[in-house]
Amino acid sequence: MSADSRTWRVRVGDDEVSAVFDAAGDADAPAPVFVCAHGAGGNLADRGVVATAKVLREHGLHTVRFNFVYRERKSSRPDAMPKLTACIQAVVEHTRKEINPGRLIIGGRSMGGRAASMLAAEGFACDGLLLLAYPLHPPGRPEQLRSAHLPSIRVPTLCINGTRDAFCTRSLMEDVMKAMPPTFRMFWIEGADHSFHVLKSSGRTDGDVMREIGATTGQWLKGDLRG
Repeated sequence: MSADSRTWRVRVGDDEVSAVFDAAGDADAPAPVFVCAHGAGGNLADRGVVATAKVLREHGLHTVRFNFVYRERKSSRPDAMPKLTACIQAVVEHTRKEINPGRLIIGGRSMGGRAASMLAAEGFACDGLLLLAYPLHPPGRPEQLRSAHLPSIRVPTLCINGTRDAFCTRSLMEDVMKAMPPTFRMFWIEGADHSFHVLKSSGRTDGDVMREIGATTGQWLKGDLRG
């Protein structure tokens, strides 16, 4: 954990989930905060979520990691989308009560990012959306696109996917991008898969990928989210 790390219990309807706030520096300073949702098979403490949160804090983002209700119950079956989005809303509300976010960014990995994007498309109050390994379609089923809501997103958005991601065929995403507003930015990580792993033959490491994610997000924060 970071020097200033706090564990929260967050009420979600009749349930309660765990959340961890990690400060990038002074927790009381009005820095941007990223509420980061995990993927379908993950949780707040999985290696990918922790590594991502760490590198983003190095670029000035406070981070909040949390479990969805099904993970808190130690189930492997994801909740229905309305329950996923309700959980994100509850964590955001709790975050706003606990700290003073300068700017609030929602998003996360894969399924968690998709749930956050559904909220953003509905006009949920946030300053930005950060999507990591967005699951555009199920592997091997490119006809089942999960993109109908994306053009409705009006907040600045950064979507980062790997070029080997089986959940996001690049050519299909590039077609989707034609309907997106200019505030929706797409960044491709060469050779990375859905978990942001790269092959040894690439000459790069997973750590290199994490640093690229951090640097790209940092540039986005200084550009589209400045102010």
